[in-house]
This record gives sequence, structure tokens and C-alpha cells, in this order.
Amino acid sequence: MSLDARLAAGPIPHEWQARQVIVGDEAEIVTGPIAEVQNHRDLLEQFGYNPDEMELVGTVNQWRKQQPDGEWLASYFFKVRPREAKLDLPALMSEANRKPRNPIRGTADSRVTVVALSDVQAGKVGARGGTPELVQRLADTRARLEAHLKKVRPQATVLVEAGDLFENFESGGNPAFTNDLSLAQQMDLAGTIVYQFVESMQRHGHVDVLAVPSNHTAWRRGKQELGRPGDDLGLFVHKQTAKVAAAAGIDATWTVPAEYDESVVLDVLGTRVGVTHGHRTSRGRVIDWWAKQAHGGQAVGSADVLVTGHYHSLIVMPTGRNPYTGRSKYWLQCPTLDNGSDWFRNQAGEDSDPGLLVFDITENGLDLQSLTVL
Repeated sequence: MSLDARLAAGPIPHEWQARQVIVGDEAEIVTGPIAEVQNHRDLLEQFGYNPDEMELVGTVNQWRKQQPDGEWLASYFFKVRPREAKLDLPALMSEANRKPRNPIRGTADSRVTVVALSDVQAGKVGARGGTPELVQRLADTRARLEAHLKKVRPQATVLVEAGDLFENFESGGNPAFTNDLSLAQQMDLAGTIVYQFVESMQRHGHVDVLAVPSNHTAWRRGKQELGRPGDDLGLFVHKQTAKVAAAAGIDATWTVPAEYDESVVLDVLGTRVGVTHGHRTSRGRVIDWWAKQAHGGQAVGSADVLVTGHYHSLIVMPTGRNPYTGRSKYWLQCPTLDNGSDWFRNQAGEDSDPGLLVFDITENGLDLQSLTVL
């Protein structure tokens, strides 16, 4: 008989003895007298559980039997589990990420250097080589960046990781499986690359890291994307790297899009720097896509500078104007750092040199004279 049916038949006599019947090792056997039980909460309390922390799973069954001495024995069969926290985590993360972070502020001479790392595609093999060549290329790039930062002496830095941090095996490229690392090795190398850049940049002040989902690092089966944008494996790599950086005492903060968003923005000295990978539109329609993001109230809709990856070539284009500051908005398309997209070169006849886009933000906005490719 279920507890609900038993309660409907009337209160349980006070003189009953109670025993908890447990399956496996979920809890200990408990015997002893039990007071009148009116509901499930009373039952949990009688057996030493906190009803605010534990809950019943499935049906509660009980049996009663009168003993030869005239006393009654009641046996209960039930399972318990910890209550889940009543938190809507996606909603909380979305709200937290939509609220602008504390902006970077400074004096009239302040300068923040933005480093745009894009389309590394760790594990990819192409005309420029494989993993050994990629690792050497990135080491040389970091050395040039360190020399550049020593010269500029910014008060802080921003690392924009514009997507496609590793190659994956499900990106839909043709030919497929042009890799020299497994997926686990690709993710391991990708995390190391991000950590090395952050570690180097934090010698010149606090580092803000911006990361976004992308087509290569998406959780997917072939061309079919799985889960939410926030389930992106590249973002997972960033989250793990952030933990390692925090444990190492590195002065860095990570900002990623809300769970269902694919862009993010950061206020830098009053200039809003936004980033998205760029794979949701074509190269010739990025400006239109950006304008519609403003109409839809999306994160980068308020950006003064939009940084994108995906197209593997440098583009610098002024477009639109901030109605409050009067300054021109800019679309900055990053060059790639990968080993080459030979299938695209063979198809379209286009190719570009690898490089790292770097620029400064001052109190007057984007400093065009600072824009360089390392």
C-alpha cells in the first residue's frame, strides 16, 4: 500500500514500530518508534533527513504487521536523493553576460592594446605545415607581440579569440580529416596556446579575454550542430584555461556570450569592442548582419568596433557612426594564423598571409595609426 493510500485510510497508530527498508547501500537500516506521519515531509524527518535538502524518489510503500506481543511493525520502502538547487542557470548566465562588465577606464593618456587571435585551427595540416610549424609560428608571433607591447606600454590588454581555435573533425571541410592531432590533443594544444598568450600579455597589465563560439569548434555531428551555442568546445577550452590561469595567479578575466548568444562586447575606455566569429553570414554581408544585430538588441549591436574571424584575410572597413560620440564604427576582419586553407585557394584562387591583428583603444576611440599585423 502506498503512503498516500495509507494516509487516506487514517492516521498511523503511535504504537507502531518503524523500519526503513533500503536497496543497496543508499542508507542505513533504521529501527525504532515512529510518531504519527501525516505526509512525506514528516516521513523524511522521522528518519533523520532534512526535507529541505533531500526529496523522495518514486513511490513510498509501507507494510504493517502485528507482532505476537501485540505491537505493530511498520516497514517503509523508499529512496531519497539530494534536492536540486532551484536555479535557472541558463537564465542566470544570460543575465550576467548581458550586463556590461565594469568598463576599463583611465586617464586622457590611457591606452589599451587589443590582440585579435583568430582561426588558429590547431591540429590542421596544410600547405604551411602541421603542428610543429603552427607551434613555431605562434612562438614567433608571441615574441613579436612582446616586443610590440614593451614599446607601446599599454595600461591593460584585451585578448580577442575570434573562433576556430582548433580544427576538429566535424567542420564539414572537403577534404575531411586533414589533421595530425586527435580531438583531445587539439583541445589540449588550444588551451596551451591561449594560456601562453594570456601569460605573456598579463606582464603589461590586466588581461580581458573575449571568446566566442565558431563553426570548427562547435559541438556537432557532421554539418548538424548539437546543443546550444554555449556548448561550443572552444568555449569549454577557454573555461578550463581560465581555471588554470586563476590557480597560477594570472590577472585575467574571461567574458563569453550568454548561453544562447554567439557574440559578446566589452567596454574599453568608453569604446565598445564586440566580437563574433562571422560564420552566420557571408563576407560581403557582415555589415548588414551587424546593423540587424542593433535592431534585434544583440550584444554586438552596441559595438563601436566589430572584430570577426572566419574569412582568413584582413579587412578594415569604416561603417556607420555612433550617434552619441559621433565617431565612426569599424569592422575589423582578422587574418588567419592557421596552416592554410588549400581547398579554398584551389576553389577561389584566394590566399592570405598568416598574422596577428593588433590595435589600440584610447579615450578617443580606435587608434587607426596603431593598427598593425604581427
